[in-house]
Amino acid sequence: MITGGAGFIGSCMQQALHARGIETVVVDWLGNAGKWRNLRHHAPARIVAPEALDAWLATRPDISAVIHMGAISETMATDGDLVWRTNVDLSCRLLEWCAREGVRFIYASSAATYGAADTEDRFSDDPAQMDTLRPLNLYGWSKHAFDQIVLRRLGQGDLSGLSWAGLKFFNVYGPNEYHKGAMISVVKVKYDEARAGQPLRLFRSDVPGLADGAQARDFIWIGDVVDVMLWLLDHAGVCGLFNCGTGVARTYTDLAHAVCDAANVPRRIEFIDMPAALRGQYQSFTCADMRRLRAAGYTRPFTALEDGVRRYVQDHLAAADPYI
Repeated sequence: MITGGAGFIGSCMQQALHARGIETVVVDWLGNAGKWRNLRHHAPARIVAPEALDAWLATRPDISAVIHMGAISETMATDGDLVWRTNVDLSCRLLEWCAREGVRFIYASSAATYGAADTEDRFSDDPAQMDTLRPLNLYGWSKHAFDQIVLRRLGQGDLSGLSWAGLKFFNVYGPNEYHKGAMISVVKVKYDEARAGQPLRLFRSDVPGLADGAQARDFIWIGDVVDVMLWLLDHAGVCGLFNCGTGVARTYTDLAHAVCDAANVPRRIEFIDMPAALRGQYQSFTCADMRRLRAAGYTRPFTALEDGVRRYVQDHLAAADPYI
């Protein structure tokens, strides 16, 4: 079962499981923003509306794993009650159901939990550092709150025997994100500018001493994210909260150049002021510490930014059918 299975990461994971011949149930709304296209090439066995999920789970369906990607992921969200009900309460119910039924539970956390960390050593997924994190927005706080609940309840012995893993996703990019509106990846936004013959616009730095365009993020190709989740499904004995990035921070200038090169257009960048609504909530640096996932046994290399952007642009964005 994949919650948020018609969304970006969820639908890519659903495609990978479909390719393995595994039957899937998607929990999501298709809505009217074209999300059905994310499932067009690999329809699930069933789609369950989120409001019907509790009743459906009460029938004790035969599920081997829950992949919980569903959430309000809008970093500018302001309705605290709605975000808590969706990102925390629902997650807790799924956590408890999986513990009770003996079902593997893999869920999405976020690098937004780290807040204004500005050096690599501040992005450690060591549980001992959990209470030092200070998320900058409601979304990041809700993800952090659930991470804390999971670890606290495990420590208290409430979830004995639970097979679980949480993933703190960094900046994921790739196909099937086209419905995300303002939350779409920077790669897609910059590609659209390049295709329109415009310079690629980047925010001026609002950090003293940090050059414009030198803001850096850990950008991770969706294929790598799916590989990590498949590995966790295949290794049910691996439990814990792990970062899911590449371990390498790349600047927005690097990304803009990669998009221009992949689209075969001249490199042109224009710097614009950061919107007032983002000031004080903008992470100017992220870089995943991947040592704990590596120590757990994950050995596959991560895709370099230039290679991932080239695949996204040439194999999907520039193709007649951009979906997987």
